[in-house]
Amino acid sequence: MLTPSLFCLVLLSLAFFPAVAHASSPGSARVGDISIAWSEQGAGEPLLLIAGYGTTRKIWEDGTLDRLAERYRVIVFDNRGMGDTDAGTAEFSIRQFAEDAHGLIRTLSIEKCRVLGWSMGSLVAQELALAHPERVERLVLYASYTDWSYPPSEETIRLLSDESGAAEERGMRWVQTLFPAKWLAANGRRVGEIFMRPLGKVPGESVARQQEAIEKWEGSRARLGSLGTPALLLCGKDDVLVPPENSLLMAGLMPEATLRVLPGTGHGLMFQDPEIFCSLVLEFLGGKTE
Repeated sequence: MLTPSLFCLVLLSLAFFPAVAHASSPGSARVGDISIAWSEQGAGEPLLLIAGYGTTRKIWEDGTLDRLAERYRVIVFDNRGMGDTDAGTAEFSIRQFAEDAHGLIRTLSIEKCRVLGWSMGSLVAQELALAHPERVERLVLYASYTDWSYPPSEETIRLLSDESGAAEERGMRWVQTLFPAKWLAANGRRVGEIFMRPLGKVPGESVARQQEAIEKWEGSRARLGSLGTPALLLCGKDDVLVPPENSLLMAGLMPEATLRVLPGTGHGLMFQDPEIFCSLVLEFLGGKTE
């Protein structure tokens, strides 16, 4: 099925917008065959954020980090081969990315932390919690899936398959899948704020290897029932890229899951309404659930 490949094309659109190389990260941790670039802000219990496909730690907006850092020591990092992190010699795979994250946690002498993963990052977060449950106190899986039981619609697939036009045109076409059409039409300036900013180095070779890792991921459906970590499944009701039915499916498989589906939002809901996004995340991470 072509769905995983098409999924990867969406966030690849970020590469079509200006991406200025940024200064070296405040921290560099040696983990196995790579040096992981990371940074942090805030104090308190650690919260690890795992970025999605084709992005770096710069994808997290300052306002979101500031809000989360009011209560937590927020740690962001560049996945293997992205930003200022080495590609290394190991094969790119979702499980390897999870082991990279685990290595970072250990190197930073963190015994246990809260973890939030977005999109591909949520797959990595699943694997991290499944392989090392003793390290993950609470888990936020944002725009996640366990397999491709609920793929994008045929219309979305047609849109993603259209490779006509200049790079900028293709990029904007793919960005359309991140947000509901009505919101996108009324928030052109906001879209510029999100993407027309330095997002770090995104090597094409590493993006292709991430895509292959997603396509080869065996999924987690048969294993989620064993995951006892309290988890928040957060998604947009109008997400056409990873339809909310995926989170609903996961909620039925996970014994300690809380599901929140936000109306009027899509795959990029943390950009659409960062305040609501942060409030829901902080509420859950603090142990408050409905």
